[in-house]
Amino acid sequence: MKLVEYLDGGVSPFHVVALCKKEFDKGGFVQLGMEEEWKLEAGGKYYVDQHGSTLIAFTLPEKKQMLPQKSKAPCLRISASHTDFPCLRIKAKPDMHTEHYGKLNTEVYGGAINASWLDRPLGVAGRVAIASKDPFCPDVRIYDSKRPILTIPNLAIHMDRETNKGKEINRQTELIPIFTTRAEEDEFVTFLAKELKVAKEDILDFELTCYNAEKSQEVGIYSEMLSAPRIDNISSVAAMAEAMLHTKKSKSVNVAAFFDHEEIGSTTKQGADSLLLSDVITRIYDGMGFGEDERKRAIYDGFLLSVDVAHAMHPNHVNKADVTNHPYMNGGLCIKEASGQSYATDCEAIAIVEQMAKKKNITYQKFLNRSDVPGGHTLGVFAASFLPMRAVDIGVPILAMHSARELMGKDDYDSIEKLIEVFYQL
Repeated sequence: MKLVEYLDGGVSPFHVVALCKKEFDKGGFVQLGMEEEWKLEAGGKYYVDQHGSTLIAFTLPEKKQMLPQKSKAPCLRISASHTDFPCLRIKAKPDMHTEHYGKLNTEVYGGAINASWLDRPLGVAGRVAIASKDPFCPDVRIYDSKRPILTIPNLAIHMDRETNKGKEINRQTELIPIFTTRAEEDEFVTFLAKELKVAKEDILDFELTCYNAEKSQEVGIYSEMLSAPRIDNISSVAAMAEAMLHTKKSKSVNVAAFFDHEEIGSTTKQGADSLLLSDVITRIYDGMGFGEDERKRAIYDGFLLSVDVAHAMHPNHVNKADVTNHPYMNGGLCIKEASGQSYATDCEAIAIVEQMAKKKNITYQKFLNRSDVPGGHTLGVFAASFLPMRAVDIGVPILAMHSARELMGKDDYDSIEKLIEVFYQL
């Protein structure tokens, strides 16, 4: 299952982007830089790697198909997801010593379920900046320990008889992973230098996180479910990338945007709440010789699929689901709605997605939050604020969202990948 390759290999946003680049390179896509001059051709396939953790890929049709047509099919079709996930980030000067134990100072990234990170085998992944001869071009390398080197052990129940009654986990004192039983000064940076085969003093900075090193595994008596880290939101990344790669000939400008930093609000230079996607669209239409008026016509004719996971009804906590909408795993992808527009939807756009699904016999459900349990939001509302086009939020329904290990139905992945493929091709 291709999804498993993305889940097991996408141990940091940088590794997610590297995986996508590898697949797009094999598919004949050409890499562009936002700081470079673009030379685009009708029928061409391209991608932009922005800061190593955000990627935007696009394919071009014949030039006349880049503008609104009488058929009403959108001339600009965008899907968007995110490459990041809740985790523990390693701080600068991370070494902490308690007697013989070496520990690493960390902070929580995103809305993690803290307790789910205890007693897990944890690897380390991200990127490291190394000194170079040119101050403006440090040697930046992607790193993966490729094995578990950390763990955060629970306190035995004999020493905390109240533990099963529920308690708050202190992020600064109790979410600190053990690195070694042989503590020395600067142990982690020394280890990192050996791994990268560089001098310790040449390591200038790093963006490294702890990741759950457990592999994806099928569960259920029919092997119909998938238990894995990082389902939110690498399941959406995989579906979008594979759908774009399966599209042989574009009938419109097809875009797949994979953003970083959704879990912390998207308001960064490589997040969805930035000018990046809008600038890419501008560069595409400028590069193909269109004027500003034509580009704006295309944007308002366009359609955005915001692809992120949804909450499946939890069979042990039914009262947390909406009273009339009960999406479940393997019941099909979810169309996500919210009157407060935390999801970017309206009835006309939803109807378009429903008709695409029905035309190709793709199973789908609808997700709405319980009225007294506010849910999260997705990057769709941010992207659509810069590109005011029709938009719908969709995603696979999962359980244990934001846990170090999550659960999904395998059939739902097939349904969402097929829908995105139909969206690009219909």
